[in-house]
Amino acid sequence: MTGALGLVVGGVLDVGAADPWASVAGGAAGLIGLAVTLYAFLGPAPTAAAVTASGTRAVAAGGSIGAVSTGDGTSTTPPPPTTPGSPTRPASGPVTASGERSVAAGGDIGSVSAGDG
Repeated sequence: MTGALGLVVGGVLDVGAADPWASVAGGAAGLIGLAVTLYAFLGPAPTAAAVTASGTRAVAAGGSIGAVSTGDGTSTTPPPPTTPGSPTRPASGPVTASGERSVAAGGDIGSVSAGDG
């Protein structure tokens, strides 16, 4: 965008001057891109979402949960297989499971059994 702006300014002022203007604008755009890239790699790391589980047999996970069973004598069926390389979605905010046998996840939940068998 900065290079295009340089071409327009140079073209309005003088067609012969458009090339140097575009070179300067393109160099500036490259430096801005480098600065943004360095900030993305070296800047502050994203903070993890707060994950808390309170209560008898409560379960909380910041990401996805495949299968969980909080009851006595129960079992869960495994969730269907995921596609290899499919992204896992981390929690974007706090994940809280409060209360007896509560289950919370920041991502997907495959299978839950919270009762007694």
